[in-house]
Amino acid sequence: MAITATISVPVSTPIHRSLPAVNLFRSSSSFAPPQRTFNYLNSRLVASSMSTEAPVKTTSSSAASSLNSGSGFLHFAKYHGLGNDFVLIDNRDSSEPKISSEKAVQICDRNFGVGADGVIFLLPGINGTDYTMRIFNSDGSEPEMCGNGVRCFAKFISQVENIHGRHSFTIHTGAGLIVPEVLEDGNVRVDMGEPVLKASDVPTKLPANKDGAVVKSELDVDGVIWNVTCVSMGNPHCITFSRKGSQSLLVDELKLAEIGPKFEHHEMFPARTNTEFVQVLSNSHLKMRVWERGAGATLACGTGACALVVAAVLEGHTGRNCTVDLPGGPLQIEWREEDNHVYMTGSADLVYYGSLPL
Repeated sequence: MAITATISVPVSTPIHRSLPAVNLFRSSSSFAPPQRTFNYLNSRLVASSMSTEAPVKTTSSSAASSLNSGSGFLHFAKYHGLGNDFVLIDNRDSSEPKISSEKAVQICDRNFGVGADGVIFLLPGINGTDYTMRIFNSDGSEPEMCGNGVRCFAKFISQVENIHGRHSFTIHTGAGLIVPEVLEDGNVRVDMGEPVLKASDVPTKLPANKDGAVVKSELDVDGVIWNVTCVSMGNPHCITFSRKGSQSLLVDELKLAEIGPKFEHHEMFPARTNTEFVQVLSNSHLKMRVWERGAGATLACGTGACALVVAAVLEGHTGRNCTVDLPGGPLQIEWREEDNHVYMTGSADLVYYGSLPL
């Protein structure tokens, strides 16, 4: 079966760099860029270079129609937050995702699909919120929320609604209400709400050892004892700064693909878990690698960065405002004492728009 994908990319600009301002929503009658066609066995890919002229102001309805038009095709945008990449779908015309979790797995495949850590759907808001966000991971599972994903989600809303300047949205997620704010510099700050520390609510079967929470508790993983703290940011996280009897971790030396799955599927985590391996650089600077539940090793995890700062404070490693270095880049995380909320600030960048046959 032939598979056809049409993508719009800046052919002269590496995708890991921020894109210049471009108008992506004009009709084909006024926008006919040069095309490069690549033919492979049983597939065809057409890549179109993007215009770099100044954007033309459009209405949100024309932007939406550009992403939704075309019978039999799925129109999407590819975004990344520090390398944690997502396919975003404008799903505002329905309260249910346009594609199944099985189709999302195919799309996320990096050899035979678009390639992504997950597929995110922009759905109508419920319970008085502006929008609803749902996600399918690359393995087809559905997490409660995703920190890097919600920053991409906010930038995607700005594009399809043609909103400029500083603005915020209320987002309904499986983890509750999330409020992202797009800043003047293009970064996104997200009020991630209060961390959940009660062991049974994380959830973890590890016994609580500090005010109902699991803080620097011992966890046997395949014969190795790790010191772990458990935090939920609407999704479960297991954070470790060291093995028992050893100094702080050197995270670059970890064989993440070997140990990550053992944490994720450990019997102490009935809903599985995300795992953050953390190296303390200073009282306000942390470095982490992450094994994400349902996605494996990724370049960044926003909820994980939030959870590990909470864990670092609880274990006495840092203050409440920290820079967290992830493989894909830095996030600024603050756990405010006055409202107990965690705030995350970081980038979210458009890679390209594309279409796939349904």
